[in-house]
Amino acid sequence: MTSGIKRRQWLQAVGTGLLATGTGARPAHAKTALVRDPRGILELPSGFSYRVISRAGERMHDGYRVPGHFDAMGVFETDGQLILMRNHEVAPGEAVAGPYGSGVSAPKEAYDRAAFGGVTRLVLDRERIEVKRQELALCGTHWNCAGGLSPWGWLTCEEIFIPEHGYVFLAPHNARGLTEAKPIRGYGRFRHEAATVDPETLIAYLSEDREDAAFYRFVPSSPSTPFEGKLQALRVRDAPGFDTSTLKLGQRVAIDWVDVPEPDPAEDDVRLQARARGAASFARTEGIWLSGPELFMCATAGGPIGRGQILRLQHAGEQPALSVVAHSEDAAMLDMPDNITVAPSGELFVAEDGLEGNCLRRVTRDGSVSDFARNVLSASELSGPCFTPDGRTMFVNVQHDGLTLAIQGPFGAAAHGGGHVGAPSRLAGFAGLGAGTLVIALGALMQRKRLRAGA
Repeated sequence: MTSGIKRRQWLQAVGTGLLATGTGARPAHAKTALVRDPRGILELPSGFSYRVISRAGERMHDGYRVPGHFDAMGVFETDGQLILMRNHEVAPGEAVAGPYGSGVSAPKEAYDRAAFGGVTRLVLDRERIEVKRQELALCGTHWNCAGGLSPWGWLTCEEIFIPEHGYVFLAPHNARGLTEAKPIRGYGRFRHEAATVDPETLIAYLSEDREDAAFYRFVPSSPSTPFEGKLQALRVRDAPGFDTSTLKLGQRVAIDWVDVPEPDPAEDDVRLQARARGAASFARTEGIWLSGPELFMCATAGGPIGRGQILRLQHAGEQPALSVVAHSEDAAMLDMPDNITVAPSGELFVAEDGLEGNCLRRVTRDGSVSDFARNVLSASELSGPCFTPDGRTMFVNVQHDGLTLAIQGPFGAAAHGGGHVGAPSRLAGFAGLGAGTLVIALGALMQRKRLRAGA
């Protein structure tokens, strides 16, 4: 937490009116002048600039080629270097977008030799933001859409449900080269979108890209076995089956969690198991980002016109609750929010997957939305926004054009509207720890903290 404020005190300070009903306030939209890009790739506000640091099809240092369809990303800092982990949302049978060139076959570390998605690892010079090494980190998976940070590395998620697929995988950030791809079966088998882990409790939060999705958490049984435990789904208290698309601006609802009996089923019914126990319904939960006691998520098809919501889950404290930060009432303002990140400064940035220009938007705590970047190269969505720990550089992809960009400028200097959306994430502080070190460091803390498994 910032300023030395204890977690409970901070929650009490921001939790006034936790269960207040909707105020009927309308979201604000501030038009931001974006500067024309002479290269015809990305328009940004005055004072910002970008560089292309990676392209699909390039030869990597390990001999493989950079796969296509760039999606979610995350940054780790370790041993004085930045490690950028990047997903590749390659569909079944799409070998042309995979990492294997002519005459190159899948390695023994691949989960499925007939699958061409996976994760690449970019080792960057921290000061110059230049690629020192680029390599394949995990392979043999399908539709690696979103993912998220964990104390052990990058969690990459399969947005598919076919035989032997539909899992979350761990790609260690601090390894070199490929590691064997193994599914985390405890995290469930469904059409995963994103995943992230609270470094204090090792609880994982997981989203699902379905029109009738549930939202999940995985509670580990012990810090020494963080992938063994139980999968649960979010429920709105006293409102079984609540449709979160109906949440109004200013409304907060108390939540708890229900167990999912069979997280690794033969049929695609995890969300149906959850709904039978009263779990809430979400309209395509996609990107999620953990920021201290708050978690922000995009419900891509939620809200009053079905063009998206940005939700806040206050997951810690005595009164966990769900609320709406912003929603779309006009596609020109916000059009199907997808990936999401919280900058170290606290600003919230959201990438769209819509039809109105595929922008990157900045959102404040009071729900004000403004333009930050616009793809003018193609109709491709922007994807994977994430920041270096010092907040000076944002990385983002032009997904189907296969470009990774490094954006620099006065981030945080011109925050507008209601200011910061939340406390900076503390996960970067764990990024340099190995799994064993982390378990030892958190063991005593976990003994003092009860995991509120049923509440």
